[in-house]
Amino acid sequence: MTMNKPNDISPIPDYLPRQVDLQALLKKKSYFLFGPRQTGKSSLIAHSLKDVRVYNLLDSVLFLELSRNPARVSEELTPRDKVVVIDEIQRLPDLLNEVHRLIEEKGVRFLLTGSSARKLRHGGVNLLGGRARTQYFYPFTARELGRHFELKRALNMGLIPSIYFSSDPDADLGAYTGNYLQQEIIAEGATRNIPAFSRFLKVAALCNATIVNFTNVANDAQVARTTVYEYFEILKDTLIIRELPPFKRGRQRKPVSSSKYYFFDSGVARQMQGRSLLGEGTPEFGGAFETFLMHELTAFSDYKRPVNLSFWRSTSGFEVDFILDDHTAVEVKAKSVITPDDLRSLEAIADEYHFKRLVCVCLEKRPRKTGKIEIVHYRDFLEGLWAL
Repeated sequence: MTMNKPNDISPIPDYLPRQVDLQALLKKKSYFLFGPRQTGKSSLIAHSLKDVRVYNLLDSVLFLELSRNPARVSEELTPRDKVVVIDEIQRLPDLLNEVHRLIEEKGVRFLLTGSSARKLRHGGVNLLGGRARTQYFYPFTARELGRHFELKRALNMGLIPSIYFSSDPDADLGAYTGNYLQQEIIAEGATRNIPAFSRFLKVAALCNATIVNFTNVANDAQVARTTVYEYFEILKDTLIIRELPPFKRGRQRKPVSSSKYYFFDSGVARQMQGRSLLGEGTPEFGGAFETFLMHELTAFSDYKRPVNLSFWRSTSGFEVDFILDDHTAVEVKAKSVITPDDLRSLEAIADEYHFKRLVCVCLEKRPRKTGKIEIVHYRDFLEGLWAL
């Protein structure tokens, strides 16, 4: 398969508007903004909050100064500083006490960004007692990319902005997964056994978009089963994977109770798996397509309207990829021709529970309906989703 270079798609844009409106969020409330590195938080801030005071804790000099004297933030504020940004807040959690005071005493609204909430949640630090809400941030969505979106590129290289538009995305993915993913864990102090965690990461990537058997993962990674549970929690806390719980309302065929796990980006998952470019029609391409749909549904749920996401699988092997709010069942097929066999799981779940919609999201160009099941091209599905 030939992979298009960025300039083959269209000229690289200086900036693409994102679905998160920071100005609207910060009108009345402070916010934590959490998302994996390089998803575009800094660009979003630069384009949305011009002339706002920003403290970047990756600046080592500033970090040391604020570590010694957190009150410096207050000392530097002027009457025009209604909104203040503190980037990488997890590097200096004690600064939240000063943030708390300034919210209470001066009515300052803060945007507190980071790539992980782990240290904040597990360190017993001041989380501002409901004075700040949380907004998650993700790689590009197809809607944000618009005419720049190209499915095969998205599935293979992922949707992290700097990598999607890179002239050498494979090299950048290698650097990202090698330098960021493992260094992020080291920086979090989440585990001291880096070799064991590195083995686990490779096995976890191979489990992407599947129901995880923790015993098998422990055996393959050569770590204890209890350690595998701990490592999966670390990946969730650092926003590297997302858990999809099982749907449990079927009445006849007993559903499974284990969760599925998805990496936040299909390109990162492919790189961690050590796979070459994915060819259409392969199981790996199908898994990446499912991961992409999980990303879109998660982004929609966090950006626009909360959606309760789950999946369904019976002990007899029928599986439906996504259940949306208990009213829509979605089966994902990376195929351009859908056959009756592809619809059997949707038919099976319809026997158990009444759904408002049964949808097969696929690569067929023209929409059609067979019985109660809608067969919809993924672009049409996403367009309808974001129009809700």
